[in-house]
Amino acid sequence: MGLIKDIYSVTFYEKFGQAVAEVHSTFDKQKFIEAIYEGNFAQKEWKERMKHTTVVLHQFMPQNFPEAVSLIDKIIENLKKNNFTEGNLAFIFFADYIETYGLDDFKTSAKALVSITQFISCEFAVRPFILKYQEKMIGEMVKWSLHENHHVRRLASEGSRSRLPWAMAIPFLKKDPASILPILENLKNDPSEYVRRSVANNLNDIVKDNPEIVLEIAKKWRGLSKETDAIIKHGCRTLLKQGHPEILSHYGLESTNIELSNFEIKTPIVKVGDYLQFQFHLNNKNDEAKTIRLEYAVHYKKSKGHLAKKVFKISEKIYQPHQLTKVERKQSFKLITTRVFHTGMHQLSIIINGTESKALEFELIE
Repeated sequence: MGLIKDIYSVTFYEKFGQAVAEVHSTFDKQKFIEAIYEGNFAQKEWKERMKHTTVVLHQFMPQNFPEAVSLIDKIIENLKKNNFTEGNLAFIFFADYIETYGLDDFKTSAKALVSITQFISCEFAVRPFILKYQEKMIGEMVKWSLHENHHVRRLASEGSRSRLPWAMAIPFLKKDPASILPILENLKNDPSEYVRRSVANNLNDIVKDNPEIVLEIAKKWRGLSKETDAIIKHGCRTLLKQGHPEILSHYGLESTNIELSNFEIKTPIVKVGDYLQFQFHLNNKNDEAKTIRLEYAVHYKKSKGHLAKKVFKISEKIYQPHQLTKVERKQSFKLITTRVFHTGMHQLSIIINGTESKALEFELIE
């Protein structure tokens, strides 16, 4: 598998330039490609290449923004005719074009975001508009939540997330998400799972700043349909990991008479690159079946010597009365780009329906 930045290749620009030339009579494909590769293109990473493509394309587009947007629509239609698939990440520069050059033209840009997101997601591009226009932009997004196209409906939910990963945060929505709740209400029974998962992710963002709002929504939506129940559960995953009593009670996840025994770390010394192995017994000592959410927490040693907990889910299922189960698991300490390991004493604990056990120690060595 190649690097993501390599989606911007000579072949890509040749095909894209040809598609533009077929609908833009004054477009010079060769000069466009030459402009793309001027300077240090080879050293640019993916996002730099994407932004660079936006800037170069702008040089060959009408300087009147509404005219440029109209041409982008024609280019996209021609790309579809030439079998460029929807959702092709390379074309995210179309969304970036609207964000970069259309921020002062609300009406044209709002219409363009609706059109372009049906080809490539505009969830990042819409956020500067939310910050600048606030309630005016949110009002448009409420309308989008009723759109016939599922990509547009998802943009309403995904684009309005207060904490969208890899995107700028929306501080006023962190403080008070009331204005986006109608969006989520409109989409709670959406026929598209793609949209419903976005609703759940939006709720999980809200939980981090306003858990009481999501708990009220959970009460309101509970039992409306299996789809809304799934949204709430996924949307409350942060609260579930935190062992929040109200949400655990909401799902009947109680730890009374559920016994943990024989908890043992089988590899008390773990080398970086190897696995931590552990086991324990779980006994439902109740006279009735119980749903048990089973998790474990690794308390990682950090650079300053303190411990930071990360929770991992094992399972959530029904255990029969007096069912005794042996559980064995392992946790990887292989080096990955998203986590730095620090040698020294770490801890491991088991979490049963939100109740955390006493932690056991293990040592990580080079």
